[in-house]
Amino acid sequence: MTNSHVPHVVIIGGGFAGLAAARELRRAAVRVTVLDRSNHHTFQPLLYQVATAGLAPSDISVPIRWRLRNQANATVLMAEVVGIDATRQVVRLDDETEIAYDFLIVATGARHAYFGRDEWASFAPGLKSIEDATDMRQRMLLAFERAERTDDPAERDANLTFAIVGGGPTGVELAGSIPDITKRALRKEFRRIDTRQTRVLLIEAGPRILPTFPEDLSRAAQADLEGLGVEVRLGVPVTHIDEHGVSIGEEHVATRTVFWAAGNVASPLGRMLDADTDRAGRVKVANDCSVPAHPNVFVVGDLCIVMRDNGQPAPAVAPTANQTGQHAARMILASMQGRPRTPFQYWHKGDLATIGRHKAVAAFGRLHLSGYFTWFLWLFVHLMYLVGFRNRASVLLQWGWAYVTWQRGVRLITRAAASNTPVLASGTAPVSPSAPPPPELSSGRPISVGDDRVKQTV
Repeated sequence: MTNSHVPHVVIIGGGFAGLAAARELRRAAVRVTVLDRSNHHTFQPLLYQVATAGLAPSDISVPIRWRLRNQANATVLMAEVVGIDATRQVVRLDDETEIAYDFLIVATGARHAYFGRDEWASFAPGLKSIEDATDMRQRMLLAFERAERTDDPAERDANLTFAIVGGGPTGVELAGSIPDITKRALRKEFRRIDTRQTRVLLIEAGPRILPTFPEDLSRAAQADLEGLGVEVRLGVPVTHIDEHGVSIGEEHVATRTVFWAAGNVASPLGRMLDADTDRAGRVKVANDCSVPAHPNVFVVGDLCIVMRDNGQPAPAVAPTANQTGQHAARMILASMQGRPRTPFQYWHKGDLATIGRHKAVAAFGRLHLSGYFTWFLWLFVHLMYLVGFRNRASVLLQWGWAYVTWQRGVRLITRAAASNTPVLASGTAPVSPSAPPPPELSSGRPISVGDDRVKQTV
């Protein structure tokens, strides 16, 4: 490099890790380009509240450009990366253009996985994006509309049955939210059905829910869910999902609404980096978060596996994403300044999960908390981690209104759900119950096992 050359840092992904890296470089003598196929950053820990009509998508999202608006050395491009050539040091975009880099940070995260059963995706959507959350909300609300219209008791019961697959934080929070809606928010709005008769199942193949939490908190969370009327099924895997329902071992449960919260698979970009990956596609990085064969390339967030001092990998949660993104940026600065790189040190802040209204569990080292106070702690922590004063104020207002009135304010049905559900808009023909799902939800992804842990840590 000549003295006049300004190093170019390309960051792929505008999630927690990508934005943390970009902001860490805000005072550095570098050019930063952030690439993302969406124009917004989403606060994933509250996606389930969008899915259950508690919050609007805009409450938990901000434009990436707005987030970096005061960072003069940062440029944001809305584009999809389709290839990485680490030897030539370029990334290839979907319009076939290439962007050269001096340093690259890959922070494209993970998506939900179906254990090799890609065909389940159209019947059981996962929850990783705003689009996923609004699709879930649509399916949930349309289930009640179908139940109100049908004269068939079996069909009515199937529409009033909700199955959540996966007992991690996402599954637990989804399962705990639905009874709040059915028992209070909706019960006076329908004339032919009693929404209080809604059945909610939480299905976990392992021996307990919240498997990464201490056992006493897992038991407390299960007791809280069962107190809300949720049926918790443990130790039996899901064997089949289709438009008629879900099979749990040998038992078939008739349901028209299944939500998936059971596994993760890494972004396919990780496999383009000439690096070892695990079964889920996560890159096995060096202790400074770089790719061993390409020290100017860093992989951070849910896309990487970085080891802690105790020999265990850092958990795939939002704080890990923030911390690995910051560390990668610092290692770039160290390299530019001729300083040695240092190993990544993960700081575990604690684990939090909420179970409906007034219930939550938390683990801070040996301190284990549950109950009413922990629920308020959960509210405070998530409110403070939201980006932007407007989002914090809006979410606080929505939560306050819901607490006082029990109402869910974001219950719009704006289009036909992606599954086999009728369109209820005036002048539009209903969709046939046997109609196949649209192709956008039928596309397969590489599948591997894993558990949902995106939200469990403060």
